[in-house]
Amino acid sequence: MSKFNKLKSGIKNVKFGKLCKVVEPVNLYGCKLGISVFVGPFVEIQKNVIIGNYSRIQSHSFICEQVAIGSNCFISHGVMFINDLARKGSVNRIPKYFKKTYVGNNVVIGSNSTILPVKINSDIVIGAGSVVTKNLKTKGIYAGNPAKLIRKL
Repeated sequence: MSKFNKLKSGIKNVKFGKLCKVVEPVNLYGCKLGISVFVGPFVEIQKNVIIGNYSRIQSHSFICEQVAIGSNCFISHGVMFINDLARKGSVNRIPKYFKKTYVGNNVVIGSNSTILPVKINSDIVIGAGSVVTKNLKTKGIYAGNPAKLIRKL
């Protein structure tokens, strides 16, 4: 039998705002959730993540370290945030070198989208399956791989 470290999933060192709802199983640690945040099942939110008031994180999403999500956001099912671009051809394991991602207020991110370390301004909609590789500045609807502005709002 091989030896391994058994790591238990769960909720550890989380700062909850009032009226938060979390549907287990989840893996939340070292993060901060604002007022009335909803977190669906099979979600992982890592340390140093901030989720703004009234935002929803749907099932099977992954929010890595160094992500800040504004208020009134909707993160659909299966959205993946990335904080390491592996530019040196290997995985970075040193948190001080993780890249930051900022998501403004009133942002909707469609199912199965991938968000690289970028800044997404407020009042933006990202279509399902999109890959966001650059900052999104203009209010509007973005979609594709890489995500591009489809229509201004």
